[in-house]
Amino acid sequence: MNLLDNIYYRKAMEFIASGKLASLENGKYVIDGDNLFVNICDSELKTPEQARFEAHRKYIDIQVPLSREESYGIMPIEDCRQQDGEFNTEKDIVFFKDSVAEKTIYTAQPGQAVVFSPADAHAPLIGKCSQGTIHKAIFKVKVK
Repeated sequence: MNLLDNIYYRKAMEFIASGKLASLENGKYVIDGDNLFVNICDSELKTPEQARFEAHRKYIDIQVPLSREESYGIMPIEDCRQQDGEFNTEKDIVFFKDSVAEKTIYTAQPGQAVVFSPADAHAPLIGKCSQGTIHKAIFKVKVK
């Protein structure tokens, strides 16, 4: 999958580059119908042991921490062995019980975009050293 071929991905990157994210309050912002939108939210950070892998089929996730750094467990979805429930088609999500602590953890600084394709299982909201709340943006980019 070449992301640059996806017009909605390009629009999301343009939105991120515009600098508008910092001024948005919590909520859902529709950019191009159900093809591209962004959720701005405050979420509680977790330890790697508390974090759960998730994956999507219909959307690419672009996650941007805004207030502090955030870490993510990442692994190919085909390596997930312990699905936790059925795929929820309405919410476009499935969870896995696979341990995050054993997988690669990537840390993003505020303003850095992290992209997860449908082939990627990802465990967001991992905090370093301390827990607390993070203010972040989660773009949903429809797979074309």
